[in-house]
Amino acid sequence: MQRRPEPELMDGPEQARAYAAADFSEPNALFLRLLEQQGADDLAHGRALDLGCGPADIVLRLLRRYPTLHCDALDGSAPMLALARAAIDARPDIASRTRLICDKLPSGHLAAAAYDLIISNSLLHHLHEPQVLWRSIRAAAKPGALVLVMDLTRPASAGQAAALVETYAADAPQVLKHDFRNSLHAAFEPTEVTQQLRVAGLAEQLSVQVVSDRHLAVWGRIEHAGPGSGV
Repeated sequence: MQRRPEPELMDGPEQARAYAAADFSEPNALFLRLLEQQGADDLAHGRALDLGCGPADIVLRLLRRYPTLHCDALDGSAPMLALARAAIDARPDIASRTRLICDKLPSGHLAAAAYDLIISNSLLHHLHEPQVLWRSIRAAAKPGALVLVMDLTRPASAGQAAALVETYAADAPQVLKHDFRNSLHAAFEPTEVTQQLRVAGLAEQLSVQVVSDRHLAVWGRIEHAGPGSGV
């Protein structure tokens, strides 16, 4: 199935509210398990960066799990970040360790070579130019930084995409079913992500693996930080 890009930002208030209200506990729990498997316990006292944080469910889970970790969380959607701010402000212990940034990549608000952990969940498929993510990760990472990027993977056919929507979003509001279908069509295949890493000069440091019937993950450590190779 050919890739069909979708809008980069989920910036409609109704869309943002529906996304924040949806139950993503299963994939978000998978994300945290993968992070633990990659050795995140060693970074509990460091500084994390979440790219495309949305309503900040993973930020909340991450900072509850690691009570001395600090996190900068970036998203380009103001409605999404308003929901994130409300959720984070309800937890003063977490709010004091979180900085929310409303911006798109590349962002001048991110310090270079400053982060021990860089994470991103469900951002890659939104990007019309995926290299902006990999260049941003490479520029922001400290040498030795742990990276975990998880995203949807594109099904082989429109029929398979429709079946996934029925399996995981049959009872969801129509706006979410529509977004999920579009996201599956916009997602990248593992071989495409591997090629993106080659272009970014990260193929020897990060690896790609399918981790569910609809998700892939990219993980590893950035041993040689600095600007990406570009395209």
